Amino acid sequence: MPLQVSDYSWQQTKAAVFISVPLRGVCVRDADVFCTENYLKVNFSPFLFEVFLYAPIDDENSKAKIGNDTIVFTLYKKELAMWENLSVSGADKEMMQRIREKSILQAQERAKEATEAKAAARREDQKYALNVMMKIEEEERKKIEDMKENERLKATKELEAWKECQRKAEEQKRIQRAEIFCEQGKQIEEERNKLKHKSLTRNAASRNLATKGRNSENMFLEKLKEDSIPAPRSVGSIKINFTPRVFPTALRESQVAEEEEWLHKQAEARRALNTDIPELSDLKEEEKNPEWLKDKGNELFAKENYLAAVNAYNLAIRLNNKIPLLYLNRAACHLKLKNLHKAIEDSSKALELLTPPVPDNANGRMKAYIRRGTAFCQLELYIEGLQDYEAALKIDPSNKIVQNDAEKIRKIIQGTELKS
Repeated sequence: MPLQVSDYSWQQTKAAVFISVPLRGVCVRDADVFCTENYLKVNFSPFLFEVFLYAPIDDENSKAKIGNDTIVFTLYKKELAMWENLSVSGADKEMMQRIREKSILQAQERAKEATEAKAAARREDQKYALNVMMKIEEEERKKIEDMKENERLKATKELEAWKECQRKAEEQKRIQRAEIFCEQGKQIEEERNKLKHKSLTRNAASRNLATKGRNSENMFLEKLKEDSIPAPRSVGSIKINFTPRVFPTALRESQVAEEEEWLHKQAEARRALNTDIPELSDLKEEEKNPEWLKDKGNELFAKENYLAAVNAYNLAIRLNNKIPLLYLNRAACHLKLKNLHKAIEDSSKALELLTPPVPDNANGRMKAYIRRGTAFCQLELYIEGLQDYEAALKIDPSNKIVQNDAEKIRKIIQGTELKS
């Protein structure tokens, strides 16, 4: 049974009460202080100091100072007045027990409120962080789309300029060919005139030489044929067509086998339609098209109707479960709806379908890693989230936003380790 401390001293003003309690050689760490607006207790084994206060105090702003084998309390009164005694008078055991229980309940309620406030603040911080992350991702996506559009316009202008140069070169060649044909035509005309003149001269000579027979005339005709010039061949153009490559990468830098496998898988995925489900028989024709459903889900996602978007993607996946973009887009919806485990499952399924890794599916693989890493971080699985962000950086090492997010996750992991 603890020993009650009675050799304490106290003073008061209209605003505060000052209590000095000796610790009797007890270590400061062993002193346990409990204070509410009507009750004060100090337990330092084997001693116990307990007082049922005369009037309520402001226990949140009151202070206790321990040192020099003494604990000094500064208790601020809720009402400015002088107390007749430190403790309430005429308190029996039942009343004191009731005050103790009431004080414990008040302390428990305050602790519960503090815990709930801390949890609410933490949820708000997580919501804010998620909104910031999604905003950054949207800005990055828009920036990438703008860059793609600028590159497309630049390539179009370069192609038009190249076509104009080719057209001018062809026009120049055509003019040169026309000039050459004109010169050749003049030369041929001159040769024909010469031959005509020679033939007239020879005909006159043949009439004068009547003694020559048929053999001489045949020899003259053969000589005339030998001197004739053939007409020039007609001009034409030859067109050469090369087999186009689906992937723009140079052949020496590409992975032909992986690219062909990816194209084959995409073609198989487009043909793999499951329209034999009985409950889908009453759907319209366009509603049985996974591509149409995917576009519909994208429109609903843009309007922030995430549940409807998930339903559209669900139906598209039931019709064709081989299209990775359906899982990737549904993972984005689950992130918005805080369905973090489902977001991880859909991102993992998308990564499974985005194989083999080729440049054509690099953007999809990067989004899948980022969305799965975001879900891991919201579940406070920061190590798994950091692994996915590092995998995304391997695909695009120059992405500054992903680099900054990965660095923040590393700092969180280091801070957690230091605290533990």
